[in-house]
Amino acid sequence: MNLTDPVADFLTRIRNAHRSRHQKLDAPASKLKTEIARILKEEGYIANYKAAEEDGQKVLRVYLKYGPNNEAVIRDLKRVSRPGCRVYIGKDEIKRVQGGLGISIMTTPKGVMTGRQARREGVGGEILCEVW
Repeated sequence: MNLTDPVADFLTRIRNAHRSRHQKLDAPASKLKTEIARILKEEGYIANYKAAEEDGQKVLRVYLKYGPNNEAVIRDLKRVSRPGCRVYIGKDEIKRVQGGLGISIMTTPKGVMTGRQARREGVGGEILCEVW
């Protein structure tokens, strides 16, 4: 399957799996999606992730995380920069997501990182998505 926006597909898979209360989900793997999953794990939005191979295809398996009363840890995910409309911001334009309760994930010259890390490092870049 040829996708125009694989990152949006990945975020939609996470959103749909969370709303359906699944424990895990599989998505086609790529370096960018693996980095997004790494950040989500570091920030405590998912339980774990691992790269696997099924039927000769590389797959990213994401284990979702729920609260004590089975409430979703991720409230929502929003794709900001799209293939048709890229959104680049400078180091001084990085805003807090949901008043500091969420994170933004960015690609910078120093790699994929959260908006908070990019502000600390003093770099701007393309803002991929926001998670809260």
